[in-house]
Amino acid sequence: VWIFGYGSLVWRPGFEFTSRKVGFIRGYSRRFWQGDTFHRGSEKTPGRVVTLLEDCGACTWGVAYEVRGEQIAASLEYLNMREAVLGGYDTKLVKFHPQEKDAAEPILALVYIATPQNPSYLGPASEEDIAAQIIVSSGCAGHNIEYLLRLADFMRYFCPQAEDKHLFSIEEALISILPCLYYTEESLEET
Repeated sequence: VWIFGYGSLVWRPGFEFTSRKVGFIRGYSRRFWQGDTFHRGSEKTPGRVVTLLEDCGACTWGVAYEVRGEQIAASLEYLNMREAVLGGYDTKLVKFHPQEKDAAEPILALVYIATPQNPSYLGPASEEDIAAQIIVSSGCAGHNIEYLLRLADFMRYFCPQAEDKHLFSIEEALISILPCLYYTEESLEET
């Protein structure tokens, strides 16, 4: 079984796997439209994490993990709790295209997608509003800023040829807001 990750799964799968491949799926765009009140946020200040939006001309880059034998049941049980129960995601099968040049056929992979029907779905907002929400959110897995920056780093280092305007626009908005926060905190400490 192959499992495709496009958010925190690219750097922290949390389950044993046999192999991993960087690549993409077609027909979806990655969006920071899913709320998170556990891993990267709280009930009071929900974080923003990614989901996929159907988009004919787009592709989303990430990592596919191959799980075999006993790894299958263990990984699916873990991901069901992490993604479905705690995250509000549903599962789908997609065609994964490995980045490797010698890859002949796409691989069928399981992917977790949060739909607008789940209670944690936040939907669209401006890049600035998403960045502002990310800055103030933190959960059991860490700060929401870390989530955004690790995802941006993954794209930069493993998929430099790929475009993800939404992701990098939010990162830019976050960076433009942060100096103001540091200045404000330093000013408060001095007074």
